[in-house]
Amino acid sequence: MINRFCTSALWECNKTLIAVAQGNLPADLVVRHARLISTPTREVVDDVDIAIACGRIAYVGLDGNTAEHCVGTGTQVIDARGRYAAPGFIDSHIHLESSMLTPSEFARSVLPHGTSAVMWDPHEIANVAGLAAVREMARDAQRTPLKTFITTPSCVPSVKGYEDAGAVVDAGDIAASMSWESTAGLGEMMNFGGVLRGDDEVLAEVNATLRAGLEVTGHYPAPDIDRGLNAYIAAGITADHESATPDDVVARMRLGCYAQLRQGSAEQDLPALAEAIAGGTVDPRFATLSSDDRDAQTLAAAGHVDAILRLAVACGIDPLVAVQMATINAATCFHLEHEMGSIAPGKCADLVLFGSLEDFDVSLTVVDGAVAAQDGTPCFEVEPYQWPSYVSNTMNVGKSFAAEDFRITTEHADGPVQVRVIAAQEGTILTEQREATLQARSGELLVDGAQDVLKLCVFERHHASGMRGAGFVSGFHVHGALAQTVAHDAHNLLVAGDNDEDMALAANTLVSCGGGIVAVEDGEVLALLELPICGLLSPMRDEDVVQCIAELDCAWRKMGCTMPSAFMTMAFMSLPVIPKLRVTNRGLFDVDSFAFVSPELP
Repeated sequence: MINRFCTSALWECNKTLIAVAQGNLPADLVVRHARLISTPTREVVDDVDIAIACGRIAYVGLDGNTAEHCVGTGTQVIDARGRYAAPGFIDSHIHLESSMLTPSEFARSVLPHGTSAVMWDPHEIANVAGLAAVREMARDAQRTPLKTFITTPSCVPSVKGYEDAGAVVDAGDIAASMSWESTAGLGEMMNFGGVLRGDDEVLAEVNATLRAGLEVTGHYPAPDIDRGLNAYIAAGITADHESATPDDVVARMRLGCYAQLRQGSAEQDLPALAEAIAGGTVDPRFATLSSDDRDAQTLAAAGHVDAILRLAVACGIDPLVAVQMATINAATCFHLEHEMGSIAPGKCADLVLFGSLEDFDVSLTVVDGAVAAQDGTPCFEVEPYQWPSYVSNTMNVGKSFAAEDFRITTEHADGPVQVRVIAAQEGTILTEQREATLQARSGELLVDGAQDVLKLCVFERHHASGMRGAGFVSGFHVHGALAQTVAHDAHNLLVAGDNDEDMALAANTLVSCGGGIVAVEDGEVLALLELPICGLLSPMRDEDVVQCIAELDCAWRKMGCTMPSAFMTMAFMSLPVIPKLRVTNRGLFDVDSFAFVSPELP
């Protein structure tokens, strides 16, 4: 049982809680006149008082009973004035690195939105710099009130032998991490094919987690919800965020697996999935909410779990069910319901106040009995974290780029050539394969802006191996070049464009600044977000990162792209575990057949 995510363990303070509940000792904090959302009973209870001591709930006054007997001379009293009081919101699956903020800045961004805890899979930074970098991230996070539970990355790299990352995490590393203070389980097991094949190395990672009594989270994007899904869950998978249809959601829940309904910056799945819960025909206790990947601009403009709750209700999910999904369901999924997910005696005093069950307009966030954010502003400050030098020196390509590095050659000297094209789609990270006819000239395949076909190259950037994979992509409609080191999951150097000169300038720009995201058009850098921490994170304050992202969005639109959070969608073009086509540093990869293929069709 994890009891270390509160100011005091229950066995250390239950005597005090007993005394406070009976009025024999004063509470530290009392919230009065709240409309309590009781997540255990799915109801709203009017005019409730809540007394807090030692960072935990001591007393909940129901049925006209008040907490006046808990108020002493030193007690802080907050009048909720009829606002709803709910448990702190929990994101059941997220990669903090996708915000491009350091953990402490991420906490400053999400606590004002009511988030008190996140289930964090740090496989982004682990793919660049290993578990040592994860420990540094955890140390930064621990300086804030946000409860940052780690699910140790299971796939570093995502699929061994098909891409090259900066580090490797094996079953021994995972077993050692299970004793970390902040570990709650295993991160998404993306190598679902390895699970279905009964691969010994993959199952060793799963079993190291199961032996520790912790949860194994999943990543199963395959359409087979019969034998395949049964086998995957039978391996020990507890939760999965890769449902594509309402039937997928129900199938997971019927098999006892938590369905994590996802709404990120690029992965906008919730509207399509909400029907599974909104219909009211199945018990929603095995449904949670997840953001997966949410960049700093989305967090600032829309919000975090509060934004997902607003959308869930707009999609027809009962507001109280949605709150359960974001609180007690998520806590129960990770066997933390004895600590969080409800406002009840003995539980961690994590709660939020808001005025509407449609707007979820959070005005106060309390974590462990202390006000963490109020009226949209965090109530804490941290000094800039002193990152070790090894996380700031991860751009190791071993060369400067020239235009010829981006040529895609063919055996055809001249004439038309049929090619495979990765078809990116707005609002989803799934891709399709389309076919296009490109012209060959002197043994080189030429892109065609009229058909919205760009080159897509991925260069290994961790070990200066010189490896490059190449293919073609559509869906972005840009003239110029885009480059980023945010390229799931190995986070190599990804460059897309319609001309080699701009692609070379974009690549060299990121090499010189240590990684990031850049937009180039006709020899001019239009926008740049430098991410010197592992090529993934900025050391800047969240508002400065948001401004840089806004400039990137403007540049993308100027170049012709109208896709929202386009760089987030682009980042998934190199992830070899999401159907159908991807490019890794080793080549064009067909996820369905799990094999490399030529950009040219036979």
